[in-house]
Amino acid sequence: MGNTVLIVDDAEFMRVMLREILEDMGLAVIGEASNGIEAIEEFQRSRPNLVLMDITMPKMDGIDALDSIIKKDPNALVVMITALGQKDQVLMAIKAGARDFIIKPFDQERVQDTLTRLLTPCPVC
Repeated sequence: MGNTVLIVDDAEFMRVMLREILEDMGLAVIGEASNGIEAIEEFQRSRPNLVLMDITMPKMDGIDALDSIIKKDPNALVVMITALGQKDQVLMAIKAGARDFIIKPFDQERVQDTLTRLLTPCPVC
């Protein structure tokens, strides 16, 4: 199987929108979660290549979930999803181990460029 993705966002319409973008890229969405607790459980169950995770969610926010995922797998690829104006949270997420971030509302090209860069092996590394 190719690259697999877990989508984490409390808004179902955002998960649907991301799923369409990812599937257009040929990526397999193997799970979805609506809060940080579900995200951790689904990450452990499915072990995706990439996690797209909202920062602001109920029950457990994305930064706490990111911290837990990185503790379980320091090599996990996690990209945070954020609204404009959440600069402090983005910085906290990057310090906690997020590889990048995507701003809502989504720009499909930006999402595709970010994910392609993260999922493409570096030929000179």
